[in-house]
Amino acid sequence: METAVIDLRSDTVTRPTGKMRQVMASAEVGDDVFGDDPTVNELERRTAEILGKPAAVYMPSGTMTNQIAIRCQTEPGDEILIAEESHMYYYEGGAAAAMSGVTTRLLTAERGIFTADAVRAVLRPEDVHFPRTKMVCVENTHNRGGGAIWPVETIREVTDAGREAGLKNHLDGARLWNASAATGIPESEYCSMFDSVSVCFSKSLGAPIGSALAGSEELVHRARRFRKQFGGGWRQAGIIAAGALYGLENNRRRLTEDNANIRKLAEAIGDIEAISLNLEEVETNIVYFYVDGMTAEEFCQTLEEFGVLMLPIVPNKVRAVANLGVTSDDIDIVIENVRGLME
Repeated sequence: METAVIDLRSDTVTRPTGKMRQVMASAEVGDDVFGDDPTVNELERRTAEILGKPAAVYMPSGTMTNQIAIRCQTEPGDEILIAEESHMYYYEGGAAAAMSGVTTRLLTAERGIFTADAVRAVLRPEDVHFPRTKMVCVENTHNRGGGAIWPVETIREVTDAGREAGLKNHLDGARLWNASAATGIPESEYCSMFDSVSVCFSKSLGAPIGSALAGSEELVHRARRFRKQFGGGWRQAGIIAAGALYGLENNRRRLTEDNANIRKLAEAIGDIEAISLNLEEVETNIVYFYVDGMTAEEFCQTLEEFGVLMLPIVPNKVRAVANLGVTSDDIDIVIENVRGLME
């Protein structure tokens, strides 16, 4: 009998539920490049409404939404400010330089969260020798920060500092849904401080594909041009947009379960002598922990033999992410297997 797999590598591993598949199969479609796909149009309208923005545009990936946000609001030779371990810098293939011709100024950050003073400290006077700083980028929740949530007041201070300097503010909100679930703060309140916002449907919301970029009507109109230029114009996209729309309307409410499941896992394995983690840093659906006596690769390979998947972060750091496909009972099984392996 094949062992059932409990996959905690990422919240990107989720698969569409039966109901989501039904909705996708029956979706009304059109040609989205012509703007006449009704399901895409409704997804964009509803996303903009939830985020409190005038408009939104549906795209294949969060990397594309982030990078088009940069392209829309900068010129080649400009500079953006970003935390040193942000997704936009760390995991998007150097796209800011390749696609928009901008340089990246890395800010020292605690779990991905930097301060207004950190922004002000790197601002330079207008001078032909220097790149022009154009944008401040915030990631909430912060992936490599262990799902860290930016405090609203810190966001306000940072974005105010950006505006004072004439900069645009962009939010990489791929996991913004998890922040709102954890804090009860509406997504629109977080987004109100930003000129552009990227959100993802294919992580915690369980859709098979897609992200959206939201902002002003002018920004979104400009973004559609770059979406086409970057190869992101699609046709009968309503089939997949229907899955994203279903996730948006039905799966946001259950994100407290993911947050609770990863907390349950962290509390249990944190008591194991050969594992170290900081419970105060477990705020949403992500936990990073350290293993002693073996490498992270060895830990994950051995755990996989018992049907549990986690992600090794070299040399002895491991990531686990709760998601739509993992239940509280699954977490009990994971805890039992981790204890057996480490003890």
